[in-house]
Amino acid sequence: MTWKQIFTSSVGKKITMGVTGLFLISFLLIHMGVNACIFKDLSFFDANDNGDMFNRAADFMGKTVVIRLMEVVLFLGFFVHIIQGFMLEASNRSKRKIGYAVNLGDKGSKWYSRSMGLLGTILLLFLMLHWWHFWIPSRFTHAGLENEVILSNGRVSHDMFALMKATFSEWWVVIVYVVACISLAYHLLHGFQSAFRTLGLSNSRYISLINAIGVGYSIIVPLIFALMPISMKLGWVG
Repeated sequence: MTWKQIFTSSVGKKITMGVTGLFLISFLLIHMGVNACIFKDLSFFDANDNGDMFNRAADFMGKTVVIRLMEVVLFLGFFVHIIQGFMLEASNRSKRKIGYAVNLGDKGSKWYSRSMGLLGTILLLFLMLHWWHFWIPSRFTHAGLENEVILSNGRVSHDMFALMKATFSEWWVVIVYVVACISLAYHLLHGFQSAFRTLGLSNSRYISLINAIGVGYSIIVPLIFALMPISMKLGWVG
């Protein structure tokens, strides 16, 4: 298969989606781990943390050269996954113009498997909002980050924890983030297993294990992400 076929043929698009999908799944774990540092501020952990652990993690991610370079790879992964996803969805729709004689509904495939285009669009819109709230201020404008804090390790850093509190002080923002997390959960339910099948990394011996890990990942990761804005808004954290 040539490089052109990887990005233009049906099989090539699916392979690209699988590779970039697994890459983004790995990124979600790292992103979740960094953001979950806000929970150190919970009363039964350390009520006096005041976001220090999260700010230290954010400071490390923002000032480490290797990680900043990896951001470029991450953005490329996002863009390739999104573009190929829309192209694959358009190709599939063009082949289904006539439709099936019998609508099998969920007996043929789950509704979220048939709605990956819609779920992906919701996530794309959310991603743009998320970048506007956090990535652009932390990397370029520093809006909402005028105040700096002295971290427990002695470093001076922007107060990303305070920015999170300000962002999640609005109910509409919390609701949008929770809806996005629900969309992510359903997107992962299909995408996790589909990526392994597409790349030939699953077989009859391990399929049950992969399915179980996929379901667990699809529930736990979006749930933790959703708990972040909820915890901030309800005052459990911060």
